[in-house]
Amino acid sequence: MENEKNFDKNGVYSKRVRAGKRRTYFFDVRTTRGNDYYLTITESKKRADDDTYERHKIFIYKEDFMKFVNAMQETVDYIKTDLLPDYDFDQHNHDYDEDGNYQRNEDKTENEDVSAPIKTSETPSSDFKAQQSSEEDKWD
Repeated sequence: MENEKNFDKNGVYSKRVRAGKRRTYFFDVRTTRGNDYYLTITESKKRADDDTYERHKIFIYKEDFMKFVNAMQETVDYIKTDLLPDYDFDQHNHDYDEDGNYQRNEDKTENEDVSAPIKTSETPSSDFKAQQSSEEDKWD
């Protein structure tokens, strides 16, 4: 729960994407001491042998947002149209519940909002320690 406490201080917005029973992606908007924003994408995988988690994190800064989004969309479009044109990507259009079971998005009721983001605060905290500018600190 230490990570949740830390997010409350530093985070502005979060979106969780469950991608199976053992894998989850987190898209988090964080703020710097100077009230600037950046995106972290975290892959969290539960290890089968000891129930601990392996995490990999990517930091994307505002000056790279559009380049990142454009490259991602171009890559996905290439896979869908050139490499796998006959593949039904909608067969994977579902979300996982708390127990790790999935439910297709079109089967959900009107009251279930699976895409609702988690807003942690309206104003960024000023006591956040800004990320260092060195490449080494960006990837810790």
